[in-house]
Amino acid sequence: MVIRDDLAMNPLADAEMSDESDLPAGDFSAWVTLMLGALRGGQSAVPCGECTACCTSSQFIHIGPDETETRSHIPAELMFPAPGLPSGHVVLGYDEHGHCPMLIDDQCSIYDHRPATCRTYDCRIFPAAGLGIDDVDKVLIDRRAQRWRFSYPTPADHTRHAAVRAAATFLDGHPDLLPRSSGSSTTQRAVLAIELHDAFLRHDDATDETTVVEPAPHAVRVELTRRARMRDST
Repeated sequence: MVIRDDLAMNPLADAEMSDESDLPAGDFSAWVTLMLGALRGGQSAVPCGECTACCTSSQFIHIGPDETETRSHIPAELMFPAPGLPSGHVVLGYDEHGHCPMLIDDQCSIYDHRPATCRTYDCRIFPAAGLGIDDVDKVLIDRRAQRWRFSYPTPADHTRHAAVRAAATFLDGHPDLLPRSSGSSTTQRAVLAIELHDAFLRHDDATDETTVVEPAPHAVRVELTRRARMRDST
């Protein structure tokens, strides 16, 4: 795991500057709330601009059996059964250049009908979790992710970000707790860190302060199991 401490609290810079300029990622707590909503069935609102890094980085896109609208806009020969998942789950592959085959002239040709995986993808999860991507095929995503800068209007924003990073570090040190489906995917670890970060926060009613704590591995395992059951029931 690569920890990027340099991404934590830098001031926002003008997003319209060069390709190496900082990009405003938004207020941290507000972004986490939106991200959790996206993971529960909504969609993210990423200010992508002209960036197509996630579409050109050799990514397999999962498409669920209920995504009939999406499937109707993708040629059947481009989808194949998703390994390790029940029948009906498929993945959309990429071409010899690592590009999504639905990316035409640097634009998504099925944007209004794109898979849920695409609708919820947000590369801000990597700086949020303090993770870098060491996959050579995803260098463009890593470069984009390094440019995001969150803002922290209240002390609670700082604390919440510290909790997400604590969760990511904890998961890296306890790989036995990870669901089998997550494997060693940096994306999955970042997502889990965001989903689990509340377990790394403790509020003291006497002082009205919230601090970052490290829960027992058993407590994290129970929470992971609970969330897996919730996903399976939806």
